[in-house]
Amino acid sequence: MMETEYKPLILLADDDPDYLFLIRFALEKAGFRVVTAETMEEAELVIAKGHPKLAIFDLMMERDDAGFILSYHAKKKHPDMPVILLTAVTAETGRQFGSSQPGAGEWIKADLYLEKGLHPDQLIEFVNSLLKR
Repeated sequence: MMETEYKPLILLADDDPDYLFLIRFALEKAGFRVVTAETMEEAELVIAKGHPKLAIFDLMMERDDAGFILSYHAKKKHPDMPVILLTAVTAETGRQFGSSQPGAGEWIKADLYLEKGLHPDQLIEFVNSLLKR
């Protein structure tokens, strides 16, 4: 009988079904188990019921601050769970956001902030790096 290899569970929340499919496919191909959510409410249920090893949230879903709220709730429930905010807010609005902004650590509860458009392999590298911490 083959031994089953442990595959970390990742919560992926994004309101764009095409992007959700693309990132889920890449993560599963890299060996992760993935649970997806298309709304804040769905993501909140996953956070409340389980303990993913890592979460990736879109910043702007049905609310412009959805990712910030989800990050806050995820870190409150599971302080050890790495959170990535993945968004196209700069491309869409021209405004710069990120953890390098002065005082951002007080209101951005994510471990990493990335702009959408990066290659899925790059995202996988960031995921692996955060999970090894």
